[in-house]
Amino acid sequence: MTVEVECRAEAAPVAVEDVKTAAAEEEVKCEKEELKPKIVEKSSSYREESNFLSDLKDREKKALNELKTKLEAAILENSIFTKKESPKKETAAAAAPEEKPSEETCEKKEESEVCEEETEKCEEPEAEEAIDEDISIWGIPLLPSKGNESTNVVLLKFLRAREFKVNEAFEMLKKTLQWRKDFRADALLEEEFEPELGGAAYMSGVDGEGHPICYNIFGVVDEKTVATEEKRERFLRWRVQLMEKGVQKLDFKAGGVSSLLQINDLKNSPGASKKEVRVAVDKAVAVLQDNYPEFVAKNIFINVPFWYYAFHSLMSPFLTQRTRSKLVFARPSKVTETLLKYIPIQEIPIQYGGMKRENDFEFSNADGEATAVVIKAGATETIEIPTPEAGTTFIWDVTVLGWEVSYTEEFVPADENSYTMIVHKCKKMGTDEEAVRNTFKNNEAGKIVITVHNSSGKKKKLFYRYKIKKAAFD
Repeated sequence: MTVEVECRAEAAPVAVEDVKTAAAEEEVKCEKEELKPKIVEKSSSYREESNFLSDLKDREKKALNELKTKLEAAILENSIFTKKESPKKETAAAAAPEEKPSEETCEKKEESEVCEEETEKCEEPEAEEAIDEDISIWGIPLLPSKGNESTNVVLLKFLRAREFKVNEAFEMLKKTLQWRKDFRADALLEEEFEPELGGAAYMSGVDGEGHPICYNIFGVVDEKTVATEEKRERFLRWRVQLMEKGVQKLDFKAGGVSSLLQINDLKNSPGASKKEVRVAVDKAVAVLQDNYPEFVAKNIFINVPFWYYAFHSLMSPFLTQRTRSKLVFARPSKVTETLLKYIPIQEIPIQYGGMKRENDFEFSNADGEATAVVIKAGATETIEIPTPEAGTTFIWDVTVLGWEVSYTEEFVPADENSYTMIVHKCKKMGTDEEAVRNTFKNNEAGKIVITVHNSSGKKKKLFYRYKIKKAAFD
């Protein structure tokens, strides 16, 4: 489950006991000094690095041109892929040097002739391999002379992954192309996998910059799912398939979106006792890291245990500045607050404090945007939804970050002689409450009134949205 294709240190957590011990000691120290792990603030470098040639530095332009030259030559020389020796040569190489040619094979030859030389003379010349000028990756042609603008975007990914070292980037690209050929990566989208694998990772929604979001849920991977080598291989192909589906959502244009946002939920992540799970996850991370460079715009770790901070501090010196700038960590109490820095509330799954529900048929991307309201400490906020027409159905979502407020929903009729109806009786909402969704069909004109009283000593942020379904005529 890739967490960043540049460094395995950003991958699934490894429950190392001495790291946990060091973390525990550090936690005690932090408590004494009244220190808490800080959440990385939204970085100014969150937007993807520009792929416009005019925005590249001179050394970056030079590196790109050099890589294109090397790639063009390699494609036209048919040297991209590893050449396999022919069966005849492999057989000859395996033969013992002392072995003498049989009389039957060399009966018409002079005694002084070497049978091996005669064999080479008798062999028919191999057909010259055709040049594949249409070689591509993720549907993007790689031959630079074709002039496709997306080729530059792909090549820049490999260059950035190797700090614009041309030879290293070129070798990485060659290895990726060879791996895709051997792994049959282009056929993955047509494969079907066991349904139980689906909960370990999934694509859902987009962030504020338009990046598709991939969620990795480490704690749900079952040992039975990866108990054998065959099952681990299935798990790997399934995870790479999900990555390929994510890549399908990218446009690879100079000014477009060409990377994903990654959310890594470390809750109940596999520890030392789940060896098979860790082996499977580590292998998937390694494959994605090596073959999908710079495909992650931001890597957000949520439900991070304290010991992971210590683990990360040990690994951080070995990470590049580009990689470190993409990492964000959030303790369990700060999950929603952290995600909101990058993802609109309506795109955050409900289990993480947002409004996005699985298979939601009520709110779409077009009508699902939420309104934000700040409630001061000790203040009361009232939201009114007018219902002027009888027989109208209203649907609404409401959530408050961290809740700890009193919440009430009522229908107040326009006719003063009618009675107010309680839709949601007053309730003290706890910190772990999910977003409230409710519906109401009115029999007379009036309004829905939602009342939120903030009795805490700090301000709260409320989000709401609603949708109107007009009465149907018989």
